[in-house]
Amino acid sequence: MQNVNTSEISENAHEKNSRGKIAFSKRNIRRRSVKAREVVMIAIMSAITVIGNLLSFPVLPIQAGTGMVIIAGIAFGPLAGIIIGMLSRFIVNFFTGQGVWTIWQMCCWGLLGGIAGAVFSKIDIEAPRSRDFKVLVGPVTAVALMEVIAYISFLIWPGGEETFLGWRLYVFGFIGLVIGAIIQRKRMPADDITLAVFTFMVVFIIYGGIMNLGTMFMSTMSAADLSLDALRALYVTGAPFDLWHALRAAIFVFIFGNKLLVKLERVKIKYGFYRVHI
Repeated sequence: MQNVNTSEISENAHEKNSRGKIAFSKRNIRRRSVKAREVVMIAIMSAITVIGNLLSFPVLPIQAGTGMVIIAGIAFGPLAGIIIGMLSRFIVNFFTGQGVWTIWQMCCWGLLGGIAGAVFSKIDIEAPRSRDFKVLVGPVTAVALMEVIAYISFLIWPGGEETFLGWRLYVFGFIGLVIGAIIQRKRMPADDITLAVFTFMVVFIIYGGIMNLGTMFMSTMSAADLSLDALRALYVTGAPFDLWHALRAAIFVFIFGNKLLVKLERVKIKYGFYRVHI
């Protein structure tokens, strides 16, 4: 009789536990439901990014498309930054040309938006221009130190290369970014100087590094054509373009980034959401 009661109690407890899990899952689903205003905001930010990229690409000495992706990530969070970045690049290439490079560019823009949303803090409307240069010391010092080590490694072991401008800039720079992120555990403030320095570093190292690697895969007809020599050559020839791209994006966020973020913060407060959760 005791065994029967024990079995019944065990079954009842299991049933209650299952019901609790189902109820918890339903609450999570309701909490994560997509709101219409969030979808509209993602569509609007993607449209602005596309227009900015198309206008600045042939005419202006700024890169509004890349800059807007970073601003969108900061304003609406990493997930929205990834979506806006990938969607915007996909649409842009309908005007500039679709190809196998589209997926690489989509991944790069999505990654930039996601990283920006993860490392920057909430926008302060009351003190939008406050600057804390101590926050930049760790990441900038880490990247600069790793680039010095990269140059020393080139002097000690050139590896048949004729110039320092090549893969070392990207690899050692990426290591410096990781170290800087570990050192700077607090979220960075979104002032104009911090935005510009962050944009320059991530666009050159992340976007440039990935696209140069992608170019090698896209330009080869078979796996036999892949080689380290070809990759080194691409990093050398791609460095000036990546530096120019990063500089143009940094100029854009330096001039417009803080102003746009404050405007977007007011829009988020007005319509009742801070960051987009999808």
